[in-house]
Amino acid sequence: MTDSVEETADETDDPGAANTGYSPTCDARTDIVRCQGLSKRYGDFDALKDCDVRVRQGDVFGLLGPNGAGKTTLIRLLLGYLHPTGGSCAIAGLNPEVDSVAVRREVSYLPGDARLPRHMRGDGVLKFFSEIHPSGNRDKSHSIAKRLELDLRRRVAFMSTGMRQKLALAVVLATETPLLILDEPTANLDPTVRGEVLNLVREAQNEGRTVVFSSHVLSEIEETCDEVAFLRHGVLAHELKMAELFQRHRVTAKAPSTVPEIPDPLANSASITIVDAIGDREGRVTIDTAGDLAGFLPWINSLGLSDLRIEPLGLRSVYDAVHAGQKVAI
Repeated sequence: MTDSVEETADETDDPGAANTGYSPTCDARTDIVRCQGLSKRYGDFDALKDCDVRVRQGDVFGLLGPNGAGKTTLIRLLLGYLHPTGGSCAIAGLNPEVDSVAVRREVSYLPGDARLPRHMRGDGVLKFFSEIHPSGNRDKSHSIAKRLELDLRRRVAFMSTGMRQKLALAVVLATETPLLILDEPTANLDPTVRGEVLNLVREAQNEGRTVVFSSHVLSEIEETCDEVAFLRHGVLAHELKMAELFQRHRVTAKAPSTVPEIPDPLANSASITIVDAIGDREGRVTIDTAGDLAGFLPWINSLGLSDLRIEPLGLRSVYDAVHAGQKVAI
């Protein structure tokens, strides 16, 4: 699914033109996706406003946000399905406004509402898509379908929603383009198959491919992505490198007395902030940390705390803060 079959027929004269292999112009760590001030406006409604995004070649890049935040609008602008009302974007140096077919040669796209020929059997669908572009790989698509435990003998019309999702994934992930765009790829799948899809995403990255991954499942983003962009009301509200998030922890405990001032240079090196106790008569304190915990733990041990709990800050806390319109520290 370079595009869904019905979408392709509607929006380009060349339905088989997508996915012709890796771009020779994309070096190892260049930006394969660039957006500058990208906007899409419908009347007085901003579906996307002044969006600046850069995705490096070889990264897994997450898009997060509630329904209506602008994720699908951004993807459709990148692929040339929509025309921007402001700003610009490019994939592998190609402008979708100038040549959207050339752009889609660089992309394997799984839409959130993937549609497949209902009269075909699963095997026929894989054969069809593997033959309509030069980078198709029928053997690989069969291998992926097997890993996803998909019965290819059924007609699409008689497949469940989850089976159709597996079939679409086998089409998209087997197509060896430099960029994969996956819109809710694990929707309607059981936990075991979800895990296998994430394994396939990591394998694609290990092959040097780039993945743009839109999902509502925060644990999937945490597990697979190098960087995440948060969209809210059509605005890019926050960007986060996952390596920075993994260095953030929250310590909660009961303190026997007032917690002493953090000594220098510990405060500077670990970026430690003490948050006020949360409505507790027993003197509970919350301490947020950023950086290596190794230098922080001896100080914590000296405080005589009890009921100590240390846990990763987690993507949920960042997502909730962004969704609430709050300032995010990382």
